[in-house]
Amino acid sequence: MRRIADAIGLRPTKQRGQNFVVDANTVRRIVRTSGVGPDDVVVEVGPGLGSLTLELLGVASQVVAVEIDLVLAGRLPITVAEHAFDHADRLHLVQADAMRVEELPGPAPTALVANLPYNVSVPVLLHLLERFDSIESVLVMVQAEVAHRLAAGPGSRTYGVPSVKASWYCDVALAGTIGRQVFWPVPNVDSALVSLRRRPTPGDETLRRATFRVVDAAFAQRRKTLRAALSGLVGSGAAAEEALRAAGVDPQARGEQLDVTDFARIATVLG
Repeated sequence: MRRIADAIGLRPTKQRGQNFVVDANTVRRIVRTSGVGPDDVVVEVGPGLGSLTLELLGVASQVVAVEIDLVLAGRLPITVAEHAFDHADRLHLVQADAMRVEELPGPAPTALVANLPYNVSVPVLLHLLERFDSIESVLVMVQAEVAHRLAAGPGSRTYGVPSVKASWYCDVALAGTIGRQVFWPVPNVDSALVSLRRRPTPGDETLRRATFRVVDAAFAQRRKTLRAALSGLVGSGAAAEEALRAAGVDPQARGEQLDVTDFARIATVLG
């Protein structure tokens, strides 16, 4: 991987959260933990130098690699041709911003496996879960702090907006920690794996949007009671209290005490 980086004159940038996995054992561990197999069409966001891509090509039916960096996207097919020639036809390359991807080539994706750029990990994850409901399983590597937020449950001090929104789509769990030394360049934060498994959502797209608005308001000032936090959303504290009681939620509770179904009930009452 370092040789490839030198060949293309790559200098990783913090702006795009570029920290590349250069340890083969870690790459194998990620793919093994993901559980993907020959029936899966895997989306990989930010393939970078291709270490994870090469491993995924050996086990999945197809890999759709979404890369925003023009130089890295141009190099990836060459790397695959050199190191995984027998599986090169399984690769579909999309040179694009994953946050703006609305469709992907080939069959509908069934899995997402990626070392997500740390600066956009949560928005990218939520966008892909929303846009591609065929994705049934996810294993992503993110900053450890973000991983704990995603997997947190109600009542936890790390529970917040990412926790609730991810749980709209999936059951979420931590799947292991990753040492800093497996990356190039070595980051100054710890990393962790997060596993997500698709489950039925609490409602349709209209309810999702309404629920997410309630979630955003509830955690905008997390120390406030829900009566106070939602007053701006519904017009007054009295209106917020009426809606909360109708939804069976204590107006004096705080957002960190509610799960996604609680928020969905509030959104339903608000209409």
